[in-house]
Amino acid sequence: MVIGVPREIATGEKRVALVPDVVPQLVRAGHRVIVERDAGLRAGFTDEAYRAAGSDIVDSAQEIYSGAQMILKVQRPGREENSGEAELDMMSEGTTLIGLLQPGGDPALFQQLAERSIVACSMELVPRTTRAQMMDALSSQSTVAGYKAVLLAANSLQKFFPMLMTAAGTVRPARVLVIGAGVAGLQAIATARRIGAVVEAFDTRPIVKEQVQSLGATFVELDVHAEDAQDSGGYAKELSERHIRREKELIHARAIQADVIITTALIPGRPAPMLVSAETVREMRPGSVIVDLAGEQGGNCELTVPGETIVRHDVTIIGPLHISSELAYHASQMYSKNVGALVALLAPKGELSLNFADDIIDAVCIVANGEVRHNPTRLRLGMSPLPAQTLGATR
Repeated sequence: MVIGVPREIATGEKRVALVPDVVPQLVRAGHRVIVERDAGLRAGFTDEAYRAAGSDIVDSAQEIYSGAQMILKVQRPGREENSGEAELDMMSEGTTLIGLLQPGGDPALFQQLAERSIVACSMELVPRTTRAQMMDALSSQSTVAGYKAVLLAANSLQKFFPMLMTAAGTVRPARVLVIGAGVAGLQAIATARRIGAVVEAFDTRPIVKEQVQSLGATFVELDVHAEDAQDSGGYAKELSERHIRREKELIHARAIQADVIITTALIPGRPAPMLVSAETVREMRPGSVIVDLAGEQGGNCELTVPGETIVRHDVTIIGPLHISSELAYHASQMYSKNVGALVALLAPKGELSLNFADDIIDAVCIVANGEVRHNPTRLRLGMSPLPAQTLGATR
């Protein structure tokens, strides 16, 4: 099978879906890999490195989309700003597309993919199981995001993070509040502690308390049962009104004492919960910083403007988009290994084999055989859900 890797065209996106180190793995499995010229350059990977690894370099995206049976991407298909060409229009019927396709985003894309008989696999839908761990792109990219969020905050805060004993007196350490103790939140906690901040962390799931404390942070507890706070996959669930009210009160009380807030709270398939109100921002210390990692899903802070850095009530609010792209070299390496593992599962002998009895393939394959398979997306398109036995069938 010919596997194509185009240059990412989304504004600000520097990552590449496949790095040279993973190319030999695909070649040994019987695939031919073609890469668009300079596709990896912004992440630090040269065309010469791709050639040395066994891939071919082609001059245009058109050659990638017309010549490949499988397309590996980071972002969902978009439109090239200068030429106006839409990546979707260049895809051939029957192509397999793998990427971070944003299943919670505009569902019209998946209807268009179905109409073109394109097989679409969304990396965000990889189940959180031991067997799928090597394919878990959400976790790998969240690790990058949590680390980078602390660096952004430290760069914007007009204070030291660590405590310093100087001839001019003692400098108190910065106080950091991390909201959400998933992969990004835990990495943010670890990074903030490494550079000397005093860290508190809040999460609705009591089960993460031990992880937070093991990193040297204080866990801010909400009185809620574990089954009410997380789903079977370990993700946070939407809380009752009473718990939401208590949650916001707790966050407000801790936020107004913090120098930095890093928010990472997301609920799969829903807009990000609004946890830091405009009133809370108004009462925060002048010069404080908020880094809202949930900005792409609407934001955890009421005042966040996705993609922008703004100042409101003397508080800097950063709403980064594609934050993992700011560490494109390592983010691409990690993502590429995730994608390579999924390709090995989907096409173990050089040809695509969609066995929907496999729980990973069944979960990630959002479009196949000319229809949208992902029931949450079907519902948003006004379609009736597919029965479970249909979703799990081999096709």
